[in-house]
Amino acid sequence: MKFIHTSDWHIGRQFHNVSLLDDQRHVLDQIVLHIKNEAVDAVIIAGDIYDRSVPPAAAVSLLDDVLNTICTDLSVPVILIPGNHDGAERLRFGAKQLSQAGLHIIGDLDQITQPVLLNKNNCPVSFYGIPYNDPESVRNHFGAENISNHNEAHQYLIEKINTVKSDNTINVLISHCFVDGAEPTESERPLSIGGADAVSAEPFKSFDYVALGHLHNPQHKNAEHIRYSGSILKYSFSEQLQQKGVTLVELDTTGLKSTTHLPLIPLRDMRTLEGDLESLLKQGATDPNIQDYLLIRLTDQNAILDPMSKLRQVYENVLHIEKTWLQDSGNLQVNRDKLKRGELEMFQDFFKQVSGQDLTPEQHTAITNIITSTVNSTEGGLA
Repeated sequence: MKFIHTSDWHIGRQFHNVSLLDDQRHVLDQIVLHIKNEAVDAVIIAGDIYDRSVPPAAAVSLLDDVLNTICTDLSVPVILIPGNHDGAERLRFGAKQLSQAGLHIIGDLDQITQPVLLNKNNCPVSFYGIPYNDPESVRNHFGAENISNHNEAHQYLIEKINTVKSDNTINVLISHCFVDGAEPTESERPLSIGGADAVSAEPFKSFDYVALGHLHNPQHKNAEHIRYSGSILKYSFSEQLQQKGVTLVELDTTGLKSTTHLPLIPLRDMRTLEGDLESLLKQGATDPNIQDYLLIRLTDQNAILDPMSKLRQVYENVLHIEKTWLQDSGNLQVNRDKLKRGELEMFQDFFKQVSGQDLTPEQHTAITNIITSTVNSTEGGLA
């Protein structure tokens, strides 16, 4: 049996107030092509299908189109669980009826011991799903008063699955969680404060494959069969070097046979460019990927009037600008004299750009006095 393991679609997400819906549609179309080309028997989505519990109508429409293509047009069953971004109650609406069409939504804790059983080529596979949960919800649902953290809650649920798990089938677990020691990125919403969200990978080892969601970097943890497929797009600049895709999983009657990373090519990539404004504008004239989402690190030490609009004349999708010379590199020790000179020089540059003239001696003296008195009063307040 072959299936595609994917997660963290985050349909409806915005990045720096820019909608990523077209970008998501672009890579979801590629997932459909992978399903066709690899002739897979199932698709697993391990949570965070939407980016928020009440998704926008356009996001719902896109998901509806994609699932209809997979389940109806291609006749490939889909098994999904809600993640921490999803609203489980809304996501699982109509689940009983939809299962008859090949869409299996495991969105309730009562379903964790009810596997979706698929049998292809004499290879029966039981798919168990654990929808995203927190210690309080597990404690209240099952009356398990001894559960105090995510790890205890997760182990409790896996123990329940182990009581019904059969040795006569291959067993796959789907879960949305943070495995202790795995590599996070900036764009994942923490499941709790202070690292209490981590769960042990040890209970996973009794399954033939574990399809994980939540972390956006494709990776395996503790064993080859315990895997995160990663997100379908880069959702922060910290992810710009990651190779996004989905995981093709092949099973036989003995268990896991192979895993293969199937790449997804974004409509617009996410990059960081560094340099002075003039050089970046010249570079943009010949850059073949000017539509990419960009973080710009400007090295200019003089003031620039509205650098964002200047850059967007060449790079339309500049999302954020940093000025490297303003970034502190001295263990937060600020040289006050440099700060005074820097502010004066910035104002001089700004004044000349706006008026086309240099400061007069009288204006220079007045601005210097204002800056000096402001910095000194700030220092006095910090003392």
